[in-house]
Amino acid sequence: MLELHGHLFSSYTWKALIPLYANGTPFVFRAMMADRPLSEQFPGKAHPGGHIPVLVDGDRVVVEATAIVEHLAVHHPGPAPLIPADPAEAVVARMIDRVFDNYVMGNMQRVISAHFVSRDKPELGLRDEPDAAEIAAGKARLRQAYDWLENWLDANRLPPHVGLVTCAAAPSLFYADWVEPIGPSRPRLAALRAELLALPEVERCVEDARPYRPFFPLGAPDRD
Repeated sequence: MLELHGHLFSSYTWKALIPLYANGTPFVFRAMMADRPLSEQFPGKAHPGGHIPVLVDGDRVVVEATAIVEHLAVHHPGPAPLIPADPAEAVVARMIDRVFDNYVMGNMQRVISAHFVSRDKPELGLRDEPDAAEIAAGKARLRQAYDWLENWLDANRLPPHVGLVTCAAAPSLFYADWVEPIGPSRPRLAALRAELLALPEVERCVEDARPYRPFFPLGAPDRD
């Protein structure tokens, strides 16, 4: 039986949960314990950076959410086309996966981290005054990524759901829009976010994470 170690409010944990749900792959979810530092829990020891999620498949331990999706595509395939069969299309999927992870998810987390006393130890609490310069920089980079994606979506076709791009885009756009709204000037990207949130696999992640919304440092909006 597969084991996925993570947290239901974690965007990268969603990225690993979505393909498991999409293919109906049996697994056990191991939630991180709030009363223990992550460094003392399994992912903190198994991952080189002490991060989540971590997948355990027999004697194999897979770290990094993208690698987990790739591992599932190879070792636990199902009806969801996680990785395009055509090599050229797979390259494009991996490229867009990196765009969502690095420039949407990454800059969203940059804004979130600016509210913490220590970006390395967020459990220390929130700043009395968040780092305004860092927040502005992160939001500017988010807008840059939004504009690039809006233009890309105008000229290109996304792989079918549920695939690697779905797994990256859904949590990225869900949380990033809370930090810096996509807005009506980017209709294609806004439509993609709505399309992704309507997928059963993503909807399940949203609902399971709902009890943790009070922990969102900016204050979770009353929507979604």
